[in-house]
Amino acid sequence: MEPLRILSARACPLPLANVDTDQLIPARFMKRPRSAGYGDFLLRDLRFDGDTPRADFPLNRPERQGSRILVARRNFGSGSSREAAVYALVDHGIRCVLAPSFGDIFSSNAVNNGLLPARIGEDEAEALLSWLDQGGDSMTVNLEACQLEAGGQTFGFAVDPVWRTKLLNGWSDIDLTLSHAATIDSFAQADSERRPWVMPPR
Repeated sequence: MEPLRILSARACPLPLANVDTDQLIPARFMKRPRSAGYGDFLLRDLRFDGDTPRADFPLNRPERQGSRILVARRNFGSGSSREAAVYALVDHGIRCVLAPSFGDIFSSNAVNNGLLPARIGEDEAEALLSWLDQGGDSMTVNLEACQLEAGGQTFGFAVDPVWRTKLLNGWSDIDLTLSHAATIDSFAQADSERRPWVMPPR
């Protein structure tokens, strides 16, 4: 997984609350293999009218093409536990979602796929959505400092410290465990000397 430290990129507003995982990727598109890519199906039923892109939908606007940051309202990624919702975002090029709150399982899946679920306040979300609606474009998300810069203003954001460590290093759960290998080995050695009877016979 590619580490995420500082992301300077175009941002796209999604002024909706309660965007659930079924909206992020409708179930009918989940029969495809992961290797085929899910990016074209992101928010499919909101972005398209049948097979025709809706010109007024933010992600379809020419000035938002290539956006890597998404700004939304509260409870983003609620609903079912489908990891394909994260696949759709990542395959579309999104690396960070800024919102006041997230679905818990969605957040965990996001981090495991290199996507940052950054929590901001309601007021900050509205300020960023307004700025983007008025022509704002790029912003910088600094995971090292847990800050973002947009339109000459600096905002703080929150993320679970363990998830932050994983994203900064590009680690999976196994990588995170292996980062403590020396401590684990030291404990195992000391415990085998303190309680030799618990060790299985060799």
